[in-house]
This record gives sequence, structure tokens and C-alpha cells, in this order.
Amino acid sequence: MSLNLGTILLASAKSRPDHPAIRLGDRTVSYAELDRAARGVAASLAEHGIEPGAQVAIMVPNVPEFTIAYYGILYAGCTVVPLNVLLTAPEVTYHLEDSQAAWLVAHPTFAEPAREGAAAAGVPIAWADGDEGETLAAWAAAEPVSALHPTRADDTAVILYTSGTTGKPKGAELSHANLLLNCGTVVPKLMPLGPDDVALATLPLFHSFGQTVIQNGMIALGATFTLLPRFTPEDALAIIQRDRVTIFAGVPTMYFAILNHEGADAFDLSSLRGCFCGGAPMPVEVMKAFDAKYDVEILEGYGLSETSPVASFNALDRPRKVGSIGYPVWGVEMCIMNEKDEPLPDDEVGEICIRGHNVMSGYWRKPEATKEAIRDGWFHSGDIGQRDADGCYFIVDRKKDMIIRGGFNVYPREIEEVLYGHEAIVEAAVIGIPHESHGEEVKAVVALAAGASVTEAEIIAWSKERLAAYKYPRHVEFLSELPKGPTGKILKRELKG
Repeated sequence: MSLNLGTILLASAKSRPDHPAIRLGDRTVSYAELDRAARGVAASLAEHGIEPGAQVAIMVPNVPEFTIAYYGILYAGCTVVPLNVLLTAPEVTYHLEDSQAAWLVAHPTFAEPAREGAAAAGVPIAWADGDEGETLAAWAAAEPVSALHPTRADDTAVILYTSGTTGKPKGAELSHANLLLNCGTVVPKLMPLGPDDVALATLPLFHSFGQTVIQNGMIALGATFTLLPRFTPEDALAIIQRDRVTIFAGVPTMYFAILNHEGADAFDLSSLRGCFCGGAPMPVEVMKAFDAKYDVEILEGYGLSETSPVASFNALDRPRKVGSIGYPVWGVEMCIMNEKDEPLPDDEVGEICIRGHNVMSGYWRKPEATKEAIRDGWFHSGDIGQRDADGCYFIVDRKKDMIIRGGFNVYPREIEEVLYGHEAIVEAAVIGIPHESHGEEVKAVVALAAGASVTEAEIIAWSKERLAAYKYPRHVEFLSELPKGPTGKILKRELKG
């Protein structure tokens, strides 16, 4: 069956050509303009010899050029590979090489890591801003394609990189059907949404939450999303007031920041009628305080990159259980399983498993990892939870050792591998410690080689050069030797106390 995620833009451009699709400050991009630009990008990719099915990476913050490139790639029948804009040059190289990307669309704000990383991978760059070299603006202005490339429903539309608990990041292959059903069917069922809604897009569009729920969800509705490239509570409050934002989606740290912002009472948030939260557990007291102050319910949900991402959500038509991740969304099943992959009854604790239209086809070029993650049709999340008698799910614990800092997943092993590259370090373990606004902060516990001398500040600076901004440790503790079990494995539970 022919199906392309780009049809949601095609349909909205046809039905609402002059309606604002995207806003960024004083700049507005209508649906007709977005569709025209995407068609030009698709034509330019073909002119550069990029055939349907090829991978094209995007390293662009929350500006209209991200969406223009995203849909241009889809219109061309190619696969979008969104990259975190905070990646370092070696990380960019890895992602480009692993995804076999043919091009990188990058923003000049991140020119240094983009240029160095792409050069090492041998991948050409089209710049999302400026007038030097290949530019996205020139691509968008090209003679447009007349139609979307007819991809199949199960063709890969997007490869989202997720680190998992061990090893290098893996690319979750999400099909056109995965993403179209998640944004076009699931999102509108979370609460009554319509074409006149305005959503604040401050969640990164390269992240599955912002990409599906805000960008694609609003485009499927023919609604508007207004961009905030870098979140600050004051900027978010100002945009909500200026653009009469009706829908806000964020991670808990954003709600915490808005709630505790000194000047928050000076802003009019009366237009706000719905809030979504995900990415990390929402503190119950923060949720209750925000609800009370702004007279709006925060609906908390759960998902992963591998599930497009929405798997469960609290919903307005069912009892909201504060502290829960809600109920499986339309067309999706969830189950609590034991270590033998057997379903457990209500109130028993086990692994959260998911199956349905939202589950990825697999990890890009990693069949063994795919086989481990998807067993008998069930995606095994690695998260520990339980279900109550009403069918509502709760997270009991998270993936072993994983840290969630400000809504971003931080995987200790990746950081530990970098730390082990330091000549003074012989043992390293990375753990999460509580943080008031970020939820968790990254801490490294290290043992040094005999006679070696290095300070906490030096290790932090060294790590900062080699890891994305949300990953590097902000705290370092020195021990003469790290605690170990009988097999020699470092016992992180002892380090966490």
C-alpha cells in the first residue's frame, strides 16, 4: 500500500493554504509556503542524485528550516535522520556513518561540530541559513516536484537514534504508518484538538516527543505551532501570551521552571487549555501546583523513540491518576511481563511491554539488537512498572542505570567509555544524582592511576569537549577503588548509597 507521512502536509496545504503552519517571532510560514518549499527541497535532492530510500540527516534547532527539510526529505521518498544539535564532532561522524546518510542539512549555529563531523564521514552539507555553499533556501526555491514519491506504508520514514542501556546509539526505524498513525490518530484522541489550536514547540523537533506530538500532530490537524528554539520560562510565557497558545507540551523541568519563575504572574495564560507532559516522571506536587495556578490539567504520558513515541497517556475522558503514565492509546496494547516473558496480573511488578501500530520495525542494521528488543511481537521497553485494576499503568523504576537529565536520556556507559579514554583514570562509573530543576544530574565516580593527579574541574572540562552538553558530568568524586562484586563488576548501587 502506498503511504507517505508527507501526505499530512499535502492535505493541510490543500485545505488551508493561507493558514499559519509555523511561527517564529514575527516570521510566519503558511501551509502553502511550507508545501512549496518542501517540494523544492525534494526536487533538489533528486537533482543531486539522491534517490528515494536514501538517508538525509538534519542537524537544525527549532526553526522553520527543520520542518522544511523534514518534509522535503519525505516528499522525495527519502528517510529523515534527525540529529541532536548538541552532538560533538565525533558523535556527528558516528551518526552519519552509521545511518549511511547521503547529505547533512545543518544550521550555522552548530557549524563547527557539523562541519568537522561531516568531513570525517565524507558527507556533504547544505546549510539551513546563510548564503554560502549549498543552502536549504536555494534547494527550497528550486522548481518543485509535482507529487510526493509513492513510498509504502512500511517503508522507513525516520530513523531516530536512541542509545539504549549499553553501547553506541542505535537507530530506531519508524515507518510512514508508525508515524502517521501516532500523529494523525493518537494525538487528536488525547484531548479535543482542532485546526484553530496553537501549540508551543519548545521541545526539540529532533526528539520524538516534539516531532510527533507538536510538529506532525499540528500539521495533521492543519493547526499552528509556534517555535521557541531555546527554552527559558520567560520566553515561553511571553510566547504563550503573544500567540494565544492553547497547547503546551513539555518535560517536567519546563513546568517546574514556569511555575517558579519570578515574573510569571505578569503574563496572561488564559488561552492555555491543554498540557502534555512526558520524557521523565512528573513530580506530583509540581503537577498539582501547576494545575491549580493555571486552571489546566496536565496529561502525563509515556513513550519511547522505538514507539513513535506515544504508547500511553492519561486522557480527559477517563479518570486521571496523578503519578501514572495513563492508559494504552488507541490501537496499542501494553502488558506487564516477568523475566520469562509471561504476562503478569494487576498490581504485579514487571517489565512494560508494548505492541501495536506504533512499534518500530527494528534497529537500523542491528538485527541482533532488534531480536532482543522485539520478542513475539512485543517491544520490551526495559522499564519496570505495574498496572492497576482500572488498566492504568505506573512506572516503578527506569531502565537500569539510565539517567534522565532535563528530559534527555543519558546512558552511563557512553560517558564511562569517554572517561576511560583519560590517561589518569583507571576506573569509572557514572550515576544520576537528584537535581531540583533537571530531575537528575550526571555524576562520575573515578579511581586514578597510581601517581596520577587530576582535578574535578579538569575532568569536567575534558569530558565537555567530547560529549554533548546534556551528557557530560557536572560532578566528579574520587575514590581509591570502586566497589565491586565477586565477578569484578562495579557495584553502582553502593555508589548511589
